[in-house]
Amino acid sequence: MQVLFEFLPLILFLGAYLYKGIYFAIGTLMVAMPIGFVVKYVRTHKVDKMYMWSTIFLLVFGGSALYFRNADFIYWKPTAFYWTVSVAFLLSLWIGEKPLVRRFLELSGELPTDKIGTGDWRRLNLVWVVFFAAMGIANIYVAYNFSEKFWVNFKVFGLLALTFVFMLAQGVWLMTKLGGGEAVADPGESE
Repeated sequence: MQVLFEFLPLILFLGAYLYKGIYFAIGTLMVAMPIGFVVKYVRTHKVDKMYMWSTIFLLVFGGSALYFRNADFIYWKPTAFYWTVSVAFLLSLWIGEKPLVRRFLELSGELPTDKIGTGDWRRLNLVWVVFFAAMGIANIYVAYNFSEKFWVNFKVFGLLALTFVFMLAQGVWLMTKLGGGEAVADPGESE
C-alpha cells in the first residue's frame, strides 16, 4: 500500500495526461505532490527531504510551464532535480562527517552501516553521483529526441524502472558487504 501511495502522483500525472494533455497533467501533479507530502508528514511525523525538494522543483518548474504555456519547463524539472541531487551527493564527500549516501541509508535505522568501510561509502556515494547525473541526461535526451507522449511514459515508467534497477543492484551490493562479517578497513583510510 505504501508503494502505491508513493507513486500515486505519477499515476495521476499519467492519467491526467491521457485525459486532457500535458498542461492538465502538470496541474494535477502540482496538486497531488503537495497533498502527498503533507499526508506523508502527518503519517510519519518526518519530513521526507527528497520528496519535499522534488515537490518544490515541481512547483517552480510546473508553475513556469503553466504560466508561460511552455512544456519545456516540465521537461527540465526531472533533469534539474537529478543534477541538483547529484551535486549534493558529490559535495557531501567534503561537507559533513559522512557521505550523503550513508546518511540517507542510516535514516532507516535498520542497517549496520558501521560494518562498511569509509572508502566503500565514498565509492558508493560516487556511484550515486553518476547515477543521478546520468538520469538527468537520459531525461533531457528523451524529452528533446522523442514525442511528448513517449517522454511522459518514460518519466512515469522508464525513470522509475531505472531507479528500481539501481536500488536493487545497490541492495545486493550492500547485502554482500553487510553479510560478510566485520568491515575490513581500506588501506590508508581513517575512520
